[in-house]
Amino acid sequence: MTGIGFYVVVIIAIIVAIWFLFYFIPVGLWFSAQISGVRISLLQLILMRWRKVPPNVIVRAMIEGHKAGLQGITRNDLEAHFLAGGHVEAVVHALVSAEKANIDLSLKMATAIDLAGRDVYEAVQMSVIPKVIDTPPVTAVAKDGIQLIAKARVTVRANIRQLVGGAGEDTVLARVGEGIVSSIGSSKDHKAVLENPDSISKLVLNKGLDAGTAFEILSIDIADIDIGKNIGAVLQMDQAEADKNIAQAKAEERRAMAVAQEQEMKALAQEMKAKVIEAEAEVPKAMAEAFRSGNFGIMDYYRMKNIEADTQMRNSISDSPIAGKSTDE
Repeated sequence: MTGIGFYVVVIIAIIVAIWFLFYFIPVGLWFSAQISGVRISLLQLILMRWRKVPPNVIVRAMIEGHKAGLQGITRNDLEAHFLAGGHVEAVVHALVSAEKANIDLSLKMATAIDLAGRDVYEAVQMSVIPKVIDTPPVTAVAKDGIQLIAKARVTVRANIRQLVGGAGEDTVLARVGEGIVSSIGSSKDHKAVLENPDSISKLVLNKGLDAGTAFEILSIDIADIDIGKNIGAVLQMDQAEADKNIAQAKAEERRAMAVAQEQEMKALAQEMKAKVIEAEAEVPKAMAEAFRSGNFGIMDYYRMKNIEADTQMRNSISDSPIAGKSTDE
């Protein structure tokens, strides 16, 4: 049993050593590169392991590029791109697709696009096969106050030169929506827009909305136009309601001022009445003082009373209905 156990341990150690040897010395990968026409030394494959670069990724990419006839792709460039956090396989796929589609795309440009966070392979595919983007419903109001809700389809093609630093789909959609709003807003009425929706497309397309973006706009097609609210009528109703509220507020202000003036006049009348009563209360005192001083006699008093009685009689006669009727006659 001891001898058998020893042989088992030796066999396992040999297997581990062989695996370790072939892991750091990828002979099979080196042989695949040689028979594919890619010249790469076995030492470089070993050093890739120590540099934390997967040799199979680099070798497969170099084989694909060589078979596709790409020029200028070196091992150092691919390793540098991998260490920078790029996607080596996607870059090579994009270069091969661009070569087959006669699109001018260099390795430097492809790696820059990939490191910028864009899918370079998808961009090349979009350059060959344009993409259709549906805009969300865009609401605009014509000059006659009728609201229109439009939906458009934008056909775009990737602009390889503008992928680095160029604006994305959101910017294109925002600009197209702004152009639709401007076009509908400049129309004299909504009927003209409904009759010729292609006028919106032509006007928006001529504005050069793809400037500074990563796309080239090929066409803008109005897919649907619906009639919304009568915004003009709603605004007029709101204005009329506002005017009515303002008029009511001013009328209430005038009424409050009139009530305040009336209260003030009543207070003034009460004040005057109080002064009259106060003055009438002083009359008996003045008459008594006049009697005591001899300036006012008993005959003078009777004469004053007769005048008062005569005045009251005349006032009562003038206030009676019969006197008023005779006066009218």
